[in-house]
Amino acid sequence: MASKRPIVIGLEVHLQLGTKTKLFCSCSTDYIGKTPNSNVCPICLAVPGSLPLLNDSAVALASRMGLGLHCTIQKYSNFHRKNYFYPDLPKAYQVTQYELPIATKGYLDIESDGGAKRVRIHHLHLEEDAGKLVHPTADGRLTGASYSLVDYNRGGVPLSEIVSEPDMSSPAEARDYVMRLRQLARYLDVSDGEMESGSLRVDANISLSNPDGSLGTRVEIKNMNSLKSLERALEYEIARQNKVLDTGGRLVQETRLWDDAEGVTRSMRSKETAADYRYFPEMDLAPIVLTDEEIEAFRRSMPELPWEKRERFMRDFGLDQEETALLTEQKELAAYYEAVVKAGAPPARAANWVRMEVMRLLNELGCGIEDFPTKPGTLAQLVSKVEKKELSSTVAKDILALLVREKISLDEAIARSGASATRLTGDALDEVIRKIMTANPDVVATIQSGQDKKGGKAKFLQGLIMKETRGQADPKEVAASLERLLQG
Repeated sequence: MASKRPIVIGLEVHLQLGTKTKLFCSCSTDYIGKTPNSNVCPICLAVPGSLPLLNDSAVALASRMGLGLHCTIQKYSNFHRKNYFYPDLPKAYQVTQYELPIATKGYLDIESDGGAKRVRIHHLHLEEDAGKLVHPTADGRLTGASYSLVDYNRGGVPLSEIVSEPDMSSPAEARDYVMRLRQLARYLDVSDGEMESGSLRVDANISLSNPDGSLGTRVEIKNMNSLKSLERALEYEIARQNKVLDTGGRLVQETRLWDDAEGVTRSMRSKETAADYRYFPEMDLAPIVLTDEEIEAFRRSMPELPWEKRERFMRDFGLDQEETALLTEQKELAAYYEAVVKAGAPPARAANWVRMEVMRLLNELGCGIEDFPTKPGTLAQLVSKVEKKELSSTVAKDILALLVREKISLDEAIARSGASATRLTGDALDEVIRKIMTANPDVVATIQSGQDKKGGKAKFLQGLIMKETRGQADPKEVAASLERLLQG
């Protein structure tokens, strides 16, 4: 978006780690839709005398995410207590990493308006999630509520907080950064990255540069629960800050909440500094000490990353950048496409079928590719028949719809569609063409008299022929045979 002053954006992304149990206790992390305060214990409720025990799986997932972001995994890191009181934080402090985070100095490449851009990662640290406030209002918001309830089921779920450098200069770049981060987390099986359910939450820090090039006053924005909300909130805040400065006002360092319904940010509190949080070491938890062998084991466990898969698809399958980006957006879709190719379908045609027909059917079914009824091998057989011109694309699409809807074999679908598994050609095709010509004498007369200058009448007959053959004839052969028979 246009701004009179250079825009500077940094993001803090809170990513829930996909462990089965919480960061410091054995309570389940499956809190969505559960009875409030049912997945809790003395540790995550901060009962005096209870002691935390670190979840090794959270350390492994955070390390994998750090490696995916090209960070250095630290062999020694520790936890601090971050002191502040919220009703959903039962200890009145949060256990987090402060001075010595588990991963530092990485980067994530994004696509900006000007092309590829590298966003530096300052660090990734581990911490526990807070509980959740429930407001008894129609829209679930605090405004208008006379009281609030607290659900501690989410409290203690492991988070990795990923802090970027202020390297983004537009809302679109911020959106792309979060999309790439979410895609990486899913490829690594670190998190489902669902913003709507709270698995991925973003805090944005934004400022406008001063005339001398120095950074302006930084404002933090919270409460953005979708990519669209993130972009809208940043756009609004850029306009607001420009307006304040244009009218001679002064910006204050503060935290603002995004009101999605009204489309505005609202002041929440003055921005705290590190001193306000009174950090001090967590004495109930030992430091995290990783050996070179453990870090190397994390590295060896890394799967093919999204950008690596994109490069391989373009190189090995001859796909263009747009096709590859779509096919590799989801790890499961990329695996399905690759299985179709390995089963014998030509890569380019398979890519087109997966991008267009499979994804259209997935939208209609409202399911993911992992639940798609047609297996990759079956789709490969269907695509190969189109490639060999045994079936037309039109008929093959009908057959795929039958496969999906009826969950039958390919041979059954072909039979039920009324299509032949072989191409209609030669005398059999000529017989169909003559039938169509006989049924449309006026059209034939117009063409033979030379009055069909633009070829519209001929194309009309070709369409009727293709319909009559149920697409079992090659369009080029139909055109050539029709022209021959029209000439007598």
